[in-house]
Amino acid sequence: MIHLPTLKQLRHYAALAEKGNFGRAAEAAGVTQSTLSASIQELEAILGAPLVDRGKRGVVFTPLGERVLERAKSLLADAEELAREASAAREPLTGELRLGVIPTVSPFLLPRVLPRLRKAHPKLKLFLVEDQTERLIDRLRDGTIDCALLALPYDTGPVDSASIGADVFRLVVPKAHPLAKAKRVSPAMVRGEPLLLLEDGHCLTDHALSACGIKSARPRDAFAATSLFTLVQMVANGLGVTLLPDLALDAGILRGTDLVAVPVDGDPSRELGLVWRKGTARATEFRMLAKAVARDSRNA
Repeated sequence: MIHLPTLKQLRHYAALAEKGNFGRAAEAAGVTQSTLSASIQELEAILGAPLVDRGKRGVVFTPLGERVLERAKSLLADAEELAREASAAREPLTGELRLGVIPTVSPFLLPRVLPRLRKAHPKLKLFLVEDQTERLIDRLRDGTIDCALLALPYDTGPVDSASIGADVFRLVVPKAHPLAKAKRVSPAMVRGEPLLLLEDGHCLTDHALSACGIKSARPRDAFAATSLFTLVQMVANGLGVTLLPDLALDAGILRGTDLVAVPVDGDPSRELGLVWRKGTARATEFRMLAKAVARDSRNA
């Protein structure tokens, strides 16, 4: 008869990996240090091999321990999803839901949709994680978030998705700029300007470059900002021009500045979408969430 690890042992093992030492891991798991240490020893006994080297320099995982950790995370994610699927089957959009959101969306969209979402689904306990797209996709794969609100297109790998809607880019310039009074500008006009962008890692940079027909990773004379708010201030101080999405403009990001937004020929845009792990039984629930976000964002 094969003895199998328990979810509790795997959870303690994952906590040890996350926190890096037994004391902090025990605190995070809500148990004593001796209980957590005994749990790890039991896991090692069941698997018949050491998983952790306990030295003076701290916890070091063995090669087998690293492989077991990846499987443990996957098993824990599956077990948690099983519990949430059962809850969703009883009553959709109730209980815990961990939603990832990118920084170029969260401060502009969430304040518009969350009040209505909470009112419509008072039993939904929403946990929000703001991060860049690549890291959110990693979190989605390892099960630490359930779904993510992203800007597309993006190479997300094997996921399912539902559209939230298009988010059109506009050229933002000071009122004194020669292009400020234009009814529309062409992408060629944008390419001739000192273009301010977000730093690498923000997918909005790629979408903005694509909107202008710029294929290189980044123009050599481009500045890099850490947020859309920083971009606005850089443009306001005469450092160049930028492209901002309607989502941020509608939220009033230019309020209090001497800047204007000018339409671009072809109305280049990014697509906002909700993505989740392919094959999950919660797909119906996530599609409901996407519809609610899309509806509330239009009606806000």
